[in-house]
Amino acid sequence: MRYDGTFSALSKEECSHALPGDHRLSTDKPDNPREAGAKADPVRRGIATHLIDLRGFARYLTRDASAADDLVQDTVLRALAARDSFVPGTNLKAWLFTILRNVFFEQRRRKVKETEILGEISRGSEEGFDERDRYKDGVMDLSQLLWRLPELLREALILVGAQEMSYEEAAAICDCPVGTMKARVSRARAQLAEIASPSADPA
Repeated sequence: MRYDGTFSALSKEECSHALPGDHRLSTDKPDNPREAGAKADPVRRGIATHLIDLRGFARYLTRDASAADDLVQDTVLRALAARDSFVPGTNLKAWLFTILRNVFFEQRRRKVKETEILGEISRGSEEGFDERDRYKDGVMDLSQLLWRLPELLREALILVGAQEMSYEEAAAICDCPVGTMKARVSRARAQLAEIASPSADPA
């Protein structure tokens, strides 16, 4: 995926792989009444519907495909365990994203505490960045751009840009005021455009 100066580049295409082998999320025609009842469960149905989006968000948080799969799997288990708390008619996708985000930060805090390496995940937005690959055919790689943004700004842009959520939905997921979310998205877009500029100094 390449950043071409527009935010349409924030597509879900690169996150199009669902979790393999999870029969609980199958959308095939049920073979028995029990499976039919499971299919009627709005949370199970919603997980199957939003699995690609969940994995995409997890990829941007973890920066690792395997870790993203583990995070989504944990999110699925947490959502299924808490499905009685979901209010039918409300935004299921936002509910699932909130769970995923909470699981991610819980795991990150636990890892930091256990390893006593503060900032192990959040540091190094420039790690592995090769200046020789900074521009290819005049277009900068989007993933490199995103990882040069501060975490909160990157998260805001992913939710509103890639996932096409409203400011209100994104603010609810991140547990912040709507005005704060709007400001984060605005700053993220400005910084992204500045970083993408061919005249920008290497960070």
